[in-house]
Amino acid sequence: MDGTSRDKKDTPHRSDDAPPDPLVVPSVVRTQLLELSARVLGTWEPSIVPVPLRRVRTFAPRRRAVSGAAPLWQALETGASFRHAVAAAWSTAHPQEARVLRPDGGTAAGGDGAQGAAAGGGEARDDATSGATGAPSSTSASDEPSATTGEAPVRDGSSVVGQREDGGAQAASDLVELAVGAFLLRPDGWETHLARAAEALDAQAEAQRRAQEAERAAGERDRAVAELAAAQEAAAADRAALEEARAEIATLRRQERKLRSDADRARAEARAALAEAAARTEAAEALAARAADERREASVALDRAHAARDEARTLTHTGAELANARARLLLETVVDAAVGLRRELGIPPTTLRPADTVAPADGAGAPGLPDRTRPGSRGRTGEDPALLDDVLAVPQMHLIVDGYNVTKTGFGALTLAQQRRRLVDGLVRVASRTGAEVTCCFDGQDLGHLPPASTRGVRVLFTSGEIADHLIRRLVAAEPEGRPVAVVTSDREVADDVQAMGAVAIGSPALVARLARL
Repeated sequence: MDGTSRDKKDTPHRSDDAPPDPLVVPSVVRTQLLELSARVLGTWEPSIVPVPLRRVRTFAPRRRAVSGAAPLWQALETGASFRHAVAAAWSTAHPQEARVLRPDGGTAAGGDGAQGAAAGGGEARDDATSGATGAPSSTSASDEPSATTGEAPVRDGSSVVGQREDGGAQAASDLVELAVGAFLLRPDGWETHLARAAEALDAQAEAQRRAQEAERAAGERDRAVAELAAAQEAAAADRAALEEARAEIATLRRQERKLRSDADRARAEARAALAEAAARTEAAEALAARAADERREASVALDRAHAARDEARTLTHTGAELANARARLLLETVVDAAVGLRRELGIPPTTLRPADTVAPADGAGAPGLPDRTRPGSRGRTGEDPALLDDVLAVPQMHLIVDGYNVTKTGFGALTLAQQRRRLVDGLVRVASRTGAEVTCCFDGQDLGHLPPASTRGVRVLFTSGEIADHLIRRLVAAEPEGRPVAVVTSDREVADDVQAMGAVAIGSPALVARLARL
């Protein structure tokens, strides 16, 4: 019985052209059916393509099976001609599986379907066959026609599946291929192939799930082993820590016993110290009573001393007034005698000062100084701010200033000319307010020979052939004994020399501060 007669008979069986009952098709089988249908559709001429699939045919080959999945699947389920064309392409690519599914050699269940497939033309079938050549062929030498009979061996699906199941080598992919062919060829019991493919895929998924679970179990076992090893190491560390804690507790207990012994000894010493303190307290109380008696006696003696002091103060005040009267009388006598002596000798008044007689030396060093000493500033430091004020208050004071030593201390950022001008202007104000004789000395090697100059009561001298330090020493030496002289310099060597000659040495910062107040 061929497929054509089967389609024309009125039997209670369902026609292959009618839509199949609702059946769950595995996703893998559905994907392969859609890909094969897309390839076959691409080989058809546009004129013979069914209307629902014409737009799908215009899609790119790679996206035709995905974007046109719904129309293609609808055509496979309801369009017999399209399904038979796809079945012919699949049968050509898988002849062994096709003979297993249709031992009678037909490619479709109905003659009309075969005629519909032939309507696509021989070229369409050939192209569909070439488009499906990518699928693997399982044809073997055993499936070739017999050399003696010329007939191909006939095997039904159950025997093939049984042999594969008996051999234990049935793969899910083979069942999927049979399910694809069964869906296209629609042999008797073709739903069984779909169910077997679904079961095989479920079994494969279950096997994969079990393999994953086994892998996870192995990983968990490895983690458990690692955790066990870590726990064992932690336990060993805890045991070591416990031993250390026990040793430390033993040490602490020994220390506790020692501390208790020390505490007992300290309490005994405290009791002894308390008894000694009580004895000392009694002795102190006795001394306090004796001190009270002595204080009363001292108070009486203090009253007597106060009375004697008041009497001595009265006598002292009287004696001081008498001494001041005598000194004033003697001073007036000396002054009158000096005025009378000047008048008797006829000494004319003069403006010449000893410092005017000191000229800059022509040699490289200072001349010899007279061998004499006078009282200097010993007893008061040269940095004393009040020393300069006290010195300037002395009558007939001669103030000698080391010019550049002072300017470098107070305003060294200015030029040399500006430094000299600022210092001389300040010394003019000092001379005008105090009446002191002021001499300012500057080094003159870089300026050439500069003659002495005076600016409103200030004598300005520039050295020639010597440094200002030597000139200052000669100025101090030129003053008569008893003349008050003060030298302003921060040069330690110059200050020592002038003090040895009886002058008062004052530091440069004291003069700078005095000039800042003017």
